[in-house]
Amino acid sequence: MRLAAVGTASLLLLLAAAATAGAVTFEVINNATTTPGGLRFDQDYGVSYAAQVLSDASSFIWAVFNQTSPADRRPVDHVTLVVNAMDGIAYTDGSTIVLNAGYVNNYTGDVKTEVTGVLYHESVHVWQWGLQDYDVYWWVYEGIADFVRLRAGYAPAHWVQPGQGSSWEKGYDVTARFLDYCDSLRPGFVALLNAKLINGYSDDYFVQILGKCVQELWQEYKAKYGGHQ
Repeated sequence: MRLAAVGTASLLLLLAAAATAGAVTFEVINNATTTPGGLRFDQDYGVSYAAQVLSDASSFIWAVFNQTSPADRRPVDHVTLVVNAMDGIAYTDGSTIVLNAGYVNNYTGDVKTEVTGVLYHESVHVWQWGLQDYDVYWWVYEGIADFVRLRAGYAPAHWVQPGQGSSWEKGYDVTARFLDYCDSLRPGFVALLNAKLINGYSDDYFVQILGKCVQELWQEYKAKYGGHQ
C-alpha cells in the first residue's frame, strides 16, 4: 500500500540494521521495541533479517522489471524500513517503508512469511515508475506490487484465485492475477508496462504491448477461468 506522507513523531531510535545490494544501502529501524508488536518483530523476524529481505526483494524486483543496469531504475541509493506503532499494515513514502508493529503482533499465521510478503510488496513502490499517477490509477501500481509478491512466492492464502474478481481495477490481488495472465501471453509484459509508466499510465499500453485493449483482455481472462466472480 502506498499512502501520502504522514506527520512524523519524535521517536527514539532503538534498534537498526543495514545491508547493501550493489550501490544501494538498506536500513531497518525499530521504533516500537517497547510494544508487543515491536518485541515480536525483534524475536520472530529481526532487524538484520529484515535488512537482508529488503536487499533480496530489490534484486528480485530489478529482475522482474528487467532493470539490469542502475540507469534503468529510479534513482534511489538508500531504502529504510521503519517499524512504528500506527494504523493499517504498511505504507511507502519515497524510499521509506513503514510497517505497523500492531499488525505484526496481531498476525496469527506465519509472521515471517507474511512480513516478507509485505516487504516485497512495499519495496515495489520504492522502485516502480509512474507513481505521479498513483492517485488516479492506484490499482495499476498496487496490482504490480502484488504481482511481484505473487511471483516471489509470497501470495497469502486469502488472495483471490485466478479468474476471480469483478474488475481488473479492483487492485491488489485481483489486478495481480490479471497481470500474471497478461505476462503469460507475453513474458516480460509487466517489465514493459513498468518501463512505460515513467511517462504515467495509459490504457493504451495494453494495446501497444499485447495488441488488445485491456477490457478485451479482461474478458478473455475471465473466460479462461470460467467467468468466476
